[in-house]
Amino acid sequence: MRPLQGIKVVTFEHAIAAPFCTRQLADLGARVIKVERPGVGDFARGYDERVSGLASHFVWTNRSKESITLDVKQPQALDIVHKLLADADVFVQNLAPGATQRLGLDYATLSEKYPKLIVCDISGYGLDGPYRDKKAYDLLIQSESGFLSITGSDGQPAKAGCSIADIAAGMYGYTNILAALLERAQTGRGKHIDVSMLESMVEWMGYPLYYSIDGQTPPAQAGAAHATIFPYGPFMAGDGKTVMLGLQNEREWKNFCETVIARPDLLADERFASNSGRTKHREELTRIIVDAFSGLTAVQVIERLEKASIANAQMNDMHDVWNHEQLKARQRWTHVQTAAGEIPALYPPGVSADSEPRMDAVPALGAHTNAILQELGFSPSEVEALRAAKAV
Repeated sequence: MRPLQGIKVVTFEHAIAAPFCTRQLADLGARVIKVERPGVGDFARGYDERVSGLASHFVWTNRSKESITLDVKQPQALDIVHKLLADADVFVQNLAPGATQRLGLDYATLSEKYPKLIVCDISGYGLDGPYRDKKAYDLLIQSESGFLSITGSDGQPAKAGCSIADIAAGMYGYTNILAALLERAQTGRGKHIDVSMLESMVEWMGYPLYYSIDGQTPPAQAGAAHATIFPYGPFMAGDGKTVMLGLQNEREWKNFCETVIARPDLLADERFASNSGRTKHREELTRIIVDAFSGLTAVQVIERLEKASIANAQMNDMHDVWNHEQLKARQRWTHVQTAAGEIPALYPPGVSADSEPRMDAVPALGAHTNAILQELGFSPSEVEALRAAKAV
């Protein structure tokens, strides 16, 4: 028994935000029916061909779903959508603003026909306001939310290497849907959820926003280092490899000076007597640390950091992560099927001894069209007629 077993989700989704949201629901056992355009499908299917010819973004966000192709601009196909929604629990969409209203699939319309239906709209800027119709992609929201203003270094912003704004919106869609399902169990009524990528990212910007309150100077661009805590970030060892480390308090600073860099004299240096002082004089302190590390390998530096109970990490690349010993030790890898064969997949975070997450195949475009239509009562000849009319 999985937590969302018996929950049916219908989704009009593309790119990352909504597919990532609904994949979380599928992981927990929900039945997710993905409605795609005939012949084309979710445009994320064509982002790249890195996974045996399939797109990396798509295989990541679409496992355990069913794909049905429908041209919803045709009345016959739109009727099929309503048949799907008749017993659905959740409807998720991230189409262009206004698209579902034109199709009569907005919450106001759907709630009259399906009062128990939970409708989750995911968009760039929300369903109203002056930015409602503005196009929104992940990088643009990173910029609009202020995220880019505090990343990078030397006045050169750097985007997050993953789709952080899409992921943020997807996760808020997911958690709001879970809350709405709990609420519906008490009230018997569905709910409208309006999630914007901008608001999701601005929520995640809470610390730098408050740090800059009342016109104060925002956090500086600090590259991979922490903007307001030091030493906290990357430092080069003598073998050319980078070690990440982070100090959080004065006890750790004392341990760092005495055990890691063998410079107890720094404890009496007024420049470094507090975190704000160390941050102010980070250039001088960086030179001291790099000089102390110059005669050590990265492994030796980490050994000293561990001995001093100083938080640290290796600077892993993607190949290192595929082979990470901690993930292997906790048996966090499995495999899922795709149209191109079996691929590795990480189990979703959250370990339970009571249930296994759902890890079913990544669907080919329209792979479930016939089966779903037959389930809805269409005969084989009627399915063929729909295909001939290019409604599916």
